[in-house]
Amino acid sequence: MREFDYRRAPDVAGAVALLAADPDARFLGGGTNLVDLMKTGVERPALLVDVRELPLDRIESTDDGGLRIGATVTNSDLAAHPEVRRRYPALTQAVLAGASGQLRNMATVGGNLLQRTRCGYFTDVAGPCNKRVPGSGCPAVEGEHHNHAVLGASDHCVAVHPSDMGVALTAFDAVVSYETADGPGALPLADLYLPVGDTPHRETALPSGALITGVTLPPAPVAARSRYRKVRERASYAFAIGSVAAALDVRDGVVRDARLALGAVASRPWRARAAEAVLSGAPAVGDTFAAAADAELAAARPLPDNGYKVTLMRNLVVAVLTELAEEAAR
Repeated sequence: MREFDYRRAPDVAGAVALLAADPDARFLGGGTNLVDLMKTGVERPALLVDVRELPLDRIESTDDGGLRIGATVTNSDLAAHPEVRRRYPALTQAVLAGASGQLRNMATVGGNLLQRTRCGYFTDVAGPCNKRVPGSGCPAVEGEHHNHAVLGASDHCVAVHPSDMGVALTAFDAVVSYETADGPGALPLADLYLPVGDTPHRETALPSGALITGVTLPPAPVAARSRYRKVRERASYAFAIGSVAAALDVRDGVVRDARLALGAVASRPWRARAAEAVLSGAPAVGDTFAAAADAELAAARPLPDNGYKVTLMRNLVVAVLTELAEEAAR
């Protein structure tokens, strides 16, 4: 591991200034992803700027009925918060599905959204990877890719984003706030992650040196009846091979509002807009749910060893929406 300096940021402005002064600096929250990447040599920062003690650890209701979540709120505190559990239960379920208890106690909201892919080729510094070394190639296309992307990928990168939390936040139109040397800014979470294209090393639309300060969830009555379902290769802590965050408002047997996002299928949490369009105003029955899943997955471009994900995600979407519809009918 490369030797590095460590500074504890005195405030948000100070944290941004420290990073701006050193292009090889990185923000340190819980460190559950960054420190691992430092150990493997993927990340080699000259300076770690510790932001854990900044006053960004609160969850507050907004005036319009939404929630504002500070960037240093731990995953454990987020999952346990009574208003998150009441208003956005799928978010609590996603966080609890996302890691072991020890990791949830350390990991932060801001860090979770910025975690890097767990693709084995990315973490192996002895081999090529376009995300790690632009232009070096993507060995996953011809190699091991059974858990890689089926939506939105390119020949330059087929890795998936590992966040569970991000899938639920995407379904509920979360907005990410950040601070730079030029002042504050905000991005819808749906716009935070850049398309892969031919520049997979450029992962987010955040300005250089930006510090995420929080995430705002707008009011969404539909989210009160929501669910997160994750499929993984073992029952204990593991990254998803497919996941769904869904919310459904059904009245008189008709879908009045629906939110749907997919995980572990793309380089970013995938908002299923095509599926939502099919669901809106349609009967809340299995045929509708299957048609919605098919509409979204029509764009899937699986590789030889991950085509199973298309079937898995279709079945998962139908199952979760069916459960929500049955709950609404009780």
